[in-house]
Amino acid sequence: MTRRMLTALIALVGLFIALYLTLYKVGIIGTLACGTGSCETVQLSRWSTFLGLPVAAWGTAYYVAVFALALAGIQDRWEDSLRLSLTMLVVTGWGVVFSAWLTYLELFVIHAICRWCVVSAAIALVLFALALLDWRATRRALRSADDRPTHR
Repeated sequence: MTRRMLTALIALVGLFIALYLTLYKVGIIGTLACGTGSCETVQLSRWSTFLGLPVAAWGTAYYVAVFALALAGIQDRWEDSLRLSLTMLVVTGWGVVFSAWLTYLELFVIHAICRWCVVSAAIALVLFALALLDWRATRRALRSADDRPTHR
C-alpha cells in the first residue's frame, strides 16, 4: 500500500466520523454515542458552528478534499506531482491548525471533551504527517531524476 493509498483510507475514516457528527448536529441522528465524554456538550455549544455551518460539516468537506487529493495522487498522471504533494501538505496543515483551535476551545472555553473530536484531531495530525512524508519523498525523487545523466 502506498503512502497516498493509506492517506485516502485514513481520510475516509475521518470522513465517516465527521459525517456522523454532522448528521447529529443537523438533527438526523437523535443521540450521540460517546461513552464517557461530553460530546453533546461540545456539539451543542455555540462553538460548534463556524460561518453558519456546523464545524463537523467543515470537517466533512476537509476529509472529502484530502480523500480526493490522495486518490488523484495515486493516478499515473499525478504520481510524481510536487504541486499535488504540496497541496496535500497545505490542506492537511490547515486541518491540524483548525483541529488545534477546536481542541483549545474544548479544553479551555467549553470545558468539555468530545471523544469523536479528539479522534478527528488525531486523524488530521496523522494525515499531515503522511502528507509531509509524501512531499519530502516526492521532492527527493524529483531531485534524483534531475541529477541523473541523460544519454543521447
